[in-house]
Amino acid sequence: MQFRHLAWLISGLMLGISIHAQADDSVKKAAQQTVNNVCAACHAADGNSAISLNPKLAGQHPEYLEKQLMEFKSGKRANAVMSGMAAGLSDAEMKELAAYFSAKPTALAQAKSNGVGSVGEKIYRAGNAATGVPACAACHSPNGAGLPKQFPRLSGQHTDYTIAQLKAFRSGERANAPMMMTIAAKMSDAEMAAVADYIQGLR
Repeated sequence: MQFRHLAWLISGLMLGISIHAQADDSVKKAAQQTVNNVCAACHAADGNSAISLNPKLAGQHPEYLEKQLMEFKSGKRANAVMSGMAAGLSDAEMKELAAYFSAKPTALAQAKSNGVGSVGEKIYRAGNAATGVPACAACHSPNGAGLPKQFPRLSGQHTDYTIAQLKAFRSGERANAPMMMTIAAKMSDAEMAAVADYIQGLR
């Protein structure tokens, strides 16, 4: 009887593991289909968007990507296109998509004019004390790698996308990061353009 009971327990355990593995495979397949059929059109299959107004997702912290997808779905981050894309995703699929893109290497780029000693570098590393703009590096790190679970990676991000987000924070169009709304409200268009250019070449 003991052996039968043990065999029954082992059989049940193996069945549970098998079902869990099948569920994981199902989520991964669904996420891969989403990448191929939806995400790739705007962000590229490897997460390195060729369209400068669409962000690079490759190498981004998975926690940040997952948070943004959840907030697109809930409406906390307003974006008609992305809200529609995220509406049908389950929590598990969001997590899998975030893990997929975070594992891809980021394609680095070059700043057009804001390199060493530029206005963009000064804002990124020291901010603007006169207007109360803090250094970007304080939260996003000196090399733009950010801090997992807290602040996104910025290095290599498209200039046009970064400018668009800073302006959206300033106008209130993007309201899912109060700290960034406060900071962007103190920045001029010229400062935004300079620091965004610097970030594109950051590594």
